[in-house]
Amino acid sequence: MSNEKPSPAVLFDVDGTLVDSNYLHVYAWLRAFDAESVPVDSWRIHRCIGMDGATLVRALAGDASERVLDTLKDRHSEFYRETASLLAPLPGARDLLRRVAGLGLQVVLATSAPEDELRMLREVLDCDDAVAAVTSSQDVDTAKPQPDIVAVALDRAGVTADDAVFVGDAVWDCEAARRAGVPSIGVLSGGVSRAELREAGARDVFEDAAELLTELDSTVVGELAGRVSG
Repeated sequence: MSNEKPSPAVLFDVDGTLVDSNYLHVYAWLRAFDAESVPVDSWRIHRCIGMDGATLVRALAGDASERVLDTLKDRHSEFYRETASLLAPLPGARDLLRRVAGLGLQVVLATSAPEDELRMLREVLDCDDAVAAVTSSQDVDTAKPQPDIVAVALDRAGVTADDAVFVGDAVWDCEAARRAGVPSIGVLSGGVSRAELREAGARDVFEDAAELLTELDSTVVGELAGRVSG
């Protein structure tokens, strides 16, 4: 058995970070709430995207019954699947994953997406050859902003928080990483402001995966890669 220490890991959120899906989620949730006659403004939904699904529903429809809450989640999944043909990788996403893997770092998709949605996202990304590990909603009871999914991702990679960085587009990503003791990098492709990502704990914020790729050597990712090459 090898005692070789696992390489440092870069944990990636997927929705809004690697795949242009956030606004499809907003639309699916909007339709779901409307179908259940629960009035919610779309901007309020957007503010919750990236949050654990059950937490999102309770935040936006807290007075609804348990039956309605469960139905809302099912409806969202149904409406989201209908938009699958519109899913696309965000600029630079594929190249970023392959570059990180090429540096000798582990690429971990640290998402709390349900398995059916995750399959669609992975098909769109078409980068499984660069991915070392993956998480999903089945791995935790409560996802972001709780740190559980980050802890699972670290465990899958076999590394500690000191040998990892989290890349995400939502304040919930940065908060979850901070709670797990993992530094984070934010991207604006999810529609959240630079200031909010910074306030949530992001060390650096870039426009999207493409800009992060261009500046990669100057980030925590570059620091982790230096440990491998050194």
